[in-house]
Amino acid sequence: MCADCGCSITGTTLGDGHHHHHHDHEHGHSHTHDHSHEHQAAHETLHHNPQLNDAKTISVITKILDKNNHEASHNRAHFDKHGVLSINLMSSPGSGKTTLLEKMADMAEFHFGVIEGDLETSRDADRIKSKGIPAYQIQTGSACHLDAFMVHKGLHDMPLDEIDVCFIENVGNLVCPASYDVGAHLNIVLVSVPEGSDKIEKYPVMFRQADLILITKMDLIEHFEYDLEHEKNEARKIKPGVDILEVSVKDEDSIKRVIEWIEFKRKMRS
Repeated sequence: MCADCGCSITGTTLGDGHHHHHHDHEHGHSHTHDHSHEHQAAHETLHHNPQLNDAKTISVITKILDKNNHEASHNRAHFDKHGVLSINLMSSPGSGKTTLLEKMADMAEFHFGVIEGDLETSRDADRIKSKGIPAYQIQTGSACHLDAFMVHKGLHDMPLDEIDVCFIENVGNLVCPASYDVGAHLNIVLVSVPEGSDKIEKYPVMFRQADLILITKMDLIEHFEYDLEHEKNEARKIKPGVDILEVSVKDEDSIKRVIEWIEFKRKMRS
């Protein structure tokens, strides 16, 4: 797990991770974004890890998040300049993020690109590229999440003038990605039926960030003791009014509903 998000720190050993590189950028316009959810996530990390609660550690975590948030705003400015809606896809490994994107490549009318995050390999980016979709792979090594600096590197390989949406497929993890703003306009969090109907209440920080929750692999629900209504109720306790869609890649209508949700959000921004 990554040291700089607080998930493997003891005492005051926290240090700035090697993948964080601060850049100063000047913009011809101002751009504001509410970063309160990142600081709330950091607060909850500290609350559940009492060994992190010393002034030095808190100061370093705050500094890391502030630098990251500055770069995230810069990323959003890039997307805004080109009229691109950016969407952060987050989930545990194997929930179906890449498969969903593959299906959308065949069905969506909007053009999109993908910035892929994995610890190792370029397999997911290769799968997306095989569909004719521009994709940039980020291999994080030991880092358990993408951050704004990593995503910024990927932007320079994205044909932003040719796409309408840029998906940021985050590292498979239901903890650390919630703390890091990567410059997305929206967060979509996936949770699959085989994971069990307790993930939302176990990982509330992640689902509190969601603009849309996708319950995936619905075609398997008859094979699992999965309480669908319980998961929906837990999601709306954590974030009242959050949008929830049931998805199966074997059901094209369910994929269409996801596409329609994205189209609606895209048109709201245009």
